[in-house]
Amino acid sequence: MYDDSSKGSKFVAEKIRDLIELRNKKKQKTVLGLATGTSPLKVYEELVRMHKKEGLSFKNVVTFNLDEYHPMKKDSIQSYNRYMYENLFNHIDIKKENIHIPDGTIPLNKVEAYCKKYEEAIDKEGGLDIQLLGIGRTGHIGFNEPGSSMTTKTRLVTLDKATRRDAASTFFSEENVPRTAITMGVGSIFKAKTIYLMAWTVGKSYAVAQAVEGEVSAHLPASFLQNHPHTTFVIDKAAAEELSRNKTPWLVGPMDWNESSIMNAVSWLSLKLNKAILKLTDEDYNEYGMGDITSKAGSAYEVNIKVFNKLRNTITGWPGGKPGTEGQDRPERATPFPKRVIIFSPHPDDDVISMGGTFIRLVDQGHEVHVAYQTSGNIAVHDDDVISYADFMREAADELGISKKDTEFFYKKIKSLFDKKEAGGQDQDVVRRIKGAIRRVEARAGYRYCGVPDERGHFLNLPFYETGKVKKGGVGEADIKITMDLIEKVKPHQIYLAGDLADPHGTHKVCLEIIFEAVRRLKSKKYMNDCYVWMYRGAWHEWPIHEIHMAVPLSPNEVMRKRMAIFKHQSQKDVPVFPGNDSREFWQRAKERNELTAEMYNKLGLPEYEAMEAFRRWNFQAGEVL
Repeated sequence: MYDDSSKGSKFVAEKIRDLIELRNKKKQKTVLGLATGTSPLKVYEELVRMHKKEGLSFKNVVTFNLDEYHPMKKDSIQSYNRYMYENLFNHIDIKKENIHIPDGTIPLNKVEAYCKKYEEAIDKEGGLDIQLLGIGRTGHIGFNEPGSSMTTKTRLVTLDKATRRDAASTFFSEENVPRTAITMGVGSIFKAKTIYLMAWTVGKSYAVAQAVEGEVSAHLPASFLQNHPHTTFVIDKAAAEELSRNKTPWLVGPMDWNESSIMNAVSWLSLKLNKAILKLTDEDYNEYGMGDITSKAGSAYEVNIKVFNKLRNTITGWPGGKPGTEGQDRPERATPFPKRVIIFSPHPDDDVISMGGTFIRLVDQGHEVHVAYQTSGNIAVHDDDVISYADFMREAADELGISKKDTEFFYKKIKSLFDKKEAGGQDQDVVRRIKGAIRRVEARAGYRYCGVPDERGHFLNLPFYETGKVKKGGVGEADIKITMDLIEKVKPHQIYLAGDLADPHGTHKVCLEIIFEAVRRLKSKKYMNDCYVWMYRGAWHEWPIHEIHMAVPLSPNEVMRKRMAIFKHQSQKDVPVFPGNDSREFWQRAKERNELTAEMYNKLGLPEYEAMEAFRRWNFQAGEVL
């Protein structure tokens, strides 16, 4: 387990390098099984660096890729063939004849014979020395979906609906994702001498926990790896969240208790036993290996009171601080009041989806609220929406005093661009700009509904996002400077930002890193001494109870107002372009998440609310590392 994916990827790359160098000295081949997707990207970046900076040679390396969609053209932007050349092969000295990637163009009636030859080619090379793997949400490895047996070989498979939904972002829509793929089988993978499975982000945490700690079963193909003699799971902290040693470490072994772990354990015990915190007994603590908590405190009563009060004090109806409450134990300061606030939103709708109720309350309570949309979100607009806007211009030309000829030309031009576009293909620049304009119009409608004037709405259009592809760039100096300039301009008392690393497309993570770096560089400024940074999570995940520092209760009316603010983002309603692993609308996900948070507080013995939005504070002034 590593702090982040960069460190974990470097570990894997070094293992590959060490083997290649050893084999090169002996003038022997190294046979690698390679994977695609986001998991191995940084491994490939590090291998390319080692080749260019350290002289690592791949001339004696033979590679076999795990899988490829079928049918799939080799030069398609979604092709794993293209992925491998763009991310690795084009940048190293590997021989072209040593590269093997399943061919997605093979006619269907020849696929079976092709797969047999692919398997034989691996065996002819003496098998795989190292196999790289990622893990799917369903626990699949390669494209071996639930139900795949231990003995499966390279073959054509039908993709699980969940797998296709997860791939929708790459293809710009689920309907464009192929229904079949060629994949090495579980049996093929098991022939590798060493396996490294990589998993990053909290979105992979459940699959990782089931694969490592669950029963070995065809229902979760990655669990078969428990029986492989040389398999290592290489994961970051977020992907390790569901492992027992992290989620409930007191059940695994002796604990070095601190305030956070006590909060976590007591809340868990309360929910486990379905008893309010104040009803827990010494016997309850002892039964679940937590007796040392009560023995140090004196009694269960003392522990219960302390944890209960701590949780109670996270609840506030005044997210910007309540005047006249100086000296009280509240999550936010009473002064200054009103406060200057910046809400950073990675996409043009994360603000209202993730913290819409708190957003509205901050405005209602008189704070100077600014909202900053970090990216344009332009790839998340359906083509039909653009055509509809163009059609509206054509229909309303006379009423708007616009030339009918011009609007007709505009409509036909837009229509022709989409007629020429292949399914899953990239948009041209003009289309992306129009889609960005649609998102801006919707964002303005959203923040105006919340009560924010136009001069406090900021569209940052951070450069890292504007690639025109689902795959985005990394953090750049321009991104950091744009963010710093806004903070310098507003001089906020509060900053809200998205701390949701479960975002399946990675944009939230980059946006988070940009703000972190901007805040670090500005922390010596006088106004930053009076600034609190609050992190919210998005439509996919919520903070664990022991990490919640502020919980803002919402009334039924506020829940409805939040929903109406989300509805202003019409292009994201009904069926979003990138639904992730949940097909429901964003307002439905947010509603359930907020209701579950309120229900959890109530089960712990705290007041019952309709819904709650939760936040974690980043104490950057104290040098807290996240």
